[in-house]
Amino acid sequence: MAFPSTLVCSRFAKDSRTASAWLAGAAILVSLQIADTSIADGRPNIVVIMVDDMGFSDIGPYGSEIPTPHLDQLAENGAKFSQFYNTGRCCPTRASLLTGLYSHQTGIGWMTTDQEVAGYRGRLNDQCVTIAEVLGESGYFTAMTGKWHVGFQQGVTPHSRGFDRSLNLPAGGLHFSDQTGSKGGAKLYLNGEQVDRDDPQFSPPWYGSDLWTDQGIRFIDEAIADEQPFFWYLAHVAPHFPCMAPEATIAKFRGRYMDGWDRLREERYARQIESGLIDEHWQMEPRPEQIPAWESLEPSEQKLYDDMMAIYAAMIVEIDKNIGKLVAALEQRGQLDNTLILFLSDNGGNAEAGVSGRYEGDSPGDPHSNVFIGRCWAHLNNTPFRKYKHYNHEGGTATPLIAHWPARLNPSTDANGWINTPTHVIDIMATCVDLAEATYPSDFRGQTIHGLEGQSLQPLLTGQGEFSKRPLYWEHEGNAAIRVGDRKLVRQGVRGTWELFDLAADRTEQVDLASEHPNEVTQLKKQWRQWAQSHQVVPRPNKKKKK
Repeated sequence: MAFPSTLVCSRFAKDSRTASAWLAGAAILVSLQIADTSIADGRPNIVVIMVDDMGFSDIGPYGSEIPTPHLDQLAENGAKFSQFYNTGRCCPTRASLLTGLYSHQTGIGWMTTDQEVAGYRGRLNDQCVTIAEVLGESGYFTAMTGKWHVGFQQGVTPHSRGFDRSLNLPAGGLHFSDQTGSKGGAKLYLNGEQVDRDDPQFSPPWYGSDLWTDQGIRFIDEAIADEQPFFWYLAHVAPHFPCMAPEATIAKFRGRYMDGWDRLREERYARQIESGLIDEHWQMEPRPEQIPAWESLEPSEQKLYDDMMAIYAAMIVEIDKNIGKLVAALEQRGQLDNTLILFLSDNGGNAEAGVSGRYEGDSPGDPHSNVFIGRCWAHLNNTPFRKYKHYNHEGGTATPLIAHWPARLNPSTDANGWINTPTHVIDIMATCVDLAEATYPSDFRGQTIHGLEGQSLQPLLTGQGEFSKRPLYWEHEGNAAIRVGDRKLVRQGVRGTWELFDLAADRTEQVDLASEHPNEVTQLKKQWRQWAQSHQVVPRPNKKKKK
């Protein structure tokens, strides 16, 4: 629709305020026309936001003291899931999200090294399709920004797997345009072509959470101009190590964490109970003996740990700030009402670097430093659960999931506003296919495609239809689990002992029931092994070398 703006402005030249008001009105009219077209089509835009290494309790709706007002508002006006799961590690979760399959089926049972076994080739294989490939066939404009990490070095790029537009890192770890250190050599790719990190079009110096959001908004402007519904996969690199953030944001939190992990975990746990997220009868995982009591530390040690967590909190705040920017951009463009936004994390809090973590550099938190928050703070991140990233206990695989979709959302929740149905990252693809009225293929580009493992979340989001019960499975680095109903069998390591938990009574996995129910353990082990054999979990590779 074209407007004769030059003629109109000249006509009202004697009153610039009138001209400005007319132009503003015209812009609103255009945006409303776009919005009406999108909603009338019945198919929503979809934005999937994944953050990297964020724990279960690190945002406001899930108990955190870190201020996340924009995520709080999405949760308040949308839906929040209490039992949504990832795979416990970055690469496998990304593979499952993009394809709707268990990660071994896609070839990414571990990381991105080719270990010459079908489930561990280290890249998305040709027996899977991505959300972008499926929705692109159905007329969607597809875009991704941020961390890719599903086989870029082996030729699997966003462009080659269905994304019309992309600005991405092959893996992650880069937060600043002028970053140095272990991740400082990371390269940046725009629509499949390498670009300089300080390219003027990105307005350097930049911080990553801003870059991924700003560029994604530019991409959706293309979709709006082309009058296409859009799918945007926004894969934030934060808060993955090395932890770093703008100094002004870090400064807001220095001193906040002198309360220490013991007190802060109790406070998060209390808020979780108050919100109905956690049953008061579920005992919080006690502090492991390897983690010192906060009060046992010297003041200098407390100050160091406080600064580590201040940096991490700043990263969460920068993400939240950009959630606000994204929502405002959609609203300004008349797209917010008919856009489904999903927000989640790829795994639980990260305990890598051990109890002490790392605190290196002249100014920890700046682009030239190297900070890992370590196990002490990861224990806070995953309140109230056991274990961390890598593991299949709840602390490794439980993630927040927030959904926002004003035009259609009418969630089926409990009295406290939570969707309690156990759900999994494999469900994202099925949801996108369902809402986009797309067709998931049985074959694609001459290859037979695995059938979808997930199922659409639409019944839980809209209150219409049924969401079927089904078992859920996990495996990573020999860690393994199966959940059937409220019963969960979980193992740490290939040679570990299987533990059995009743998650309805004990989701924090404190009371092992295996010795009381040996027949149930035997049956669940058999069921898990059958899944492992049919989903390329076995055979396992002999060796692993990380890339």
